[in-house]
Amino acid sequence: MPLTPDDVVTKQFQHVRFKEGFDPDEVDDFLDEVVVEWRKALAENEELKAKLAAYESGEAQPAPAAQPEAEQPAAPEPVASAPVAAAPAAPTDGAAQSAGIIELAQRLHDEHVAEGKAQRDKLIADARAQAASIVSEAEARGRDEMARLDKERTELESRIAELQKFESDYRSQLRSYIEGKLRDLETTGTNSGATPVSAGL
Repeated sequence: MPLTPDDVVTKQFQHVRFKEGFDPDEVDDFLDEVVVEWRKALAENEELKAKLAAYESGEAQPAPAAQPEAEQPAAPEPVASAPVAAAPAAPTDGAAQSAGIIELAQRLHDEHVAEGKAQRDKLIADARAQAASIVSEAEARGRDEMARLDKERTELESRIAELQKFESDYRSQLRSYIEGKLRDLETTGTNSGATPVSAGL
């Protein structure tokens, strides 16, 4: 239920005991001011409604200025046709005004639609450019990574080849060293003519 000025006037507040509150006289004075202003606003609203109703009902009827022209004495046919054309001037003005408002609304609508389409196209273009930039950057990073991996693989293969050569050389040298030592032992044993210890047992 809407609040009315009478509701404000008749509103009763409970007094709070053992607690500080507002001064009741100040509250009443302020509410009186609110009621006065509210009643002024309601009266103005009713007056505007009445004026609007009178305007709308006057717009539906022929314009008062056209009636005296219709009561003028008969004149030659070309002159008599002029008031007939002037009689619907008020509705034509209203129709023209309505058409102008509709045209304005249509133009604003078209502008908003065009602006929306332009913004949509801009967003799509920006998104495509950003996607292309991301793809290009990813491809560049992929190429750099592949080049780095190829370089590491080449370095590792070279290192493996070096280690394999070192192993082969080391084995050859070790074999030569052991064989040389065995030959030296055999030569020393032959030259001394010593009998192996096991032979005397």
